[in-house]
Amino acid sequence: MRVAVTGATGVIGRSAVPALLAAGHEVVGLARTDEKAALLHSLGAASVQTSLTDHDGLVAMFAGADAVCNFATHVPVGFSALWPSSWRTNDRLRTEGVRRVVAAARAAGVRRIVQESVSFLYAAHGDDWITEESPLAITRATEPAAVGESHVQDYAGASRTGVVLRFGTIIGDDPLTRFQLKATRQGRPIGLGAPDGWAHVVQSEDVGTAVVAALVAPTGVYNVGAEPVRRVDLVAGFAEAAGRESIDFMSPTLVRLAGSRLEPLTRSLRVCSESFTASTGWSPERPKFDATWLAAASTVTKRAS
Repeated sequence: MRVAVTGATGVIGRSAVPALLAAGHEVVGLARTDEKAALLHSLGAASVQTSLTDHDGLVAMFAGADAVCNFATHVPVGFSALWPSSWRTNDRLRTEGVRRVVAAARAAGVRRIVQESVSFLYAAHGDDWITEESPLAITRATEPAAVGESHVQDYAGASRTGVVLRFGTIIGDDPLTRFQLKATRQGRPIGLGAPDGWAHVVQSEDVGTAVVAALVAPTGVYNVGAEPVRRVDLVAGFAEAAGRESIDFMSPTLVRLAGSRLEPLTRSLRVCSESFTASTGWSPERPKFDATWLAAASTVTKRAS
């Protein structure tokens, strides 16, 4: 296929673009700067310098594409994530940005859109399994992702396919993982929620193969991730990678003071990805979390410290 990718140089894009190319697809990525265009070219992809606000530019980029993959996000990392204002760009990308991508895809005659989303849209379910039919808990923090999903669902029809991938928290060689590893080395708490709660996670390299699989998925919303992991075991994996015996959880009081943005990340989410596997044959190469997921990020943070 010819696949147009927005957010091609972000966390998801940097995993998806090489995976799409390795699968034999032709990839053109959106690049807003010369540096990002050079990165795409180094991977073997073509680039178009435009923006999500340029409708005509997007239509031209999408022309002739068999699928559009929209991974445009701007997730704040570190202490800035505690400030509501730092999320404004990401919220706009998940609402107005998705709307613009869908509008351009319609105009260009594209028949398939793959849209990234997040599994923490679901309400906390304790030890119960979560499927795509489980109830959501929409708050001010999660509403933008839900709006983005609705734009893709409205696009889907008899002649068009809309695929939404609700990814678990991405762990690997990415800014958030590196920040958490650095905090762990410094002895700062990184655990969120109840230690016996569940986290839905996916290794960064498995994100790319999931995107490839989504090119053959029927219209629908799909959970994408590895086996759920107890939060205490997730924190223990970070401690092991950081060379510490243990690390603490953030206190509930501190989490409340941090505001509504942290609350979805504390939910117990024992998410099942079997529907996506059944529909596409995809399965993660890293099906169970352990400290080896952090190897690449650990190397980077050691060099930086």
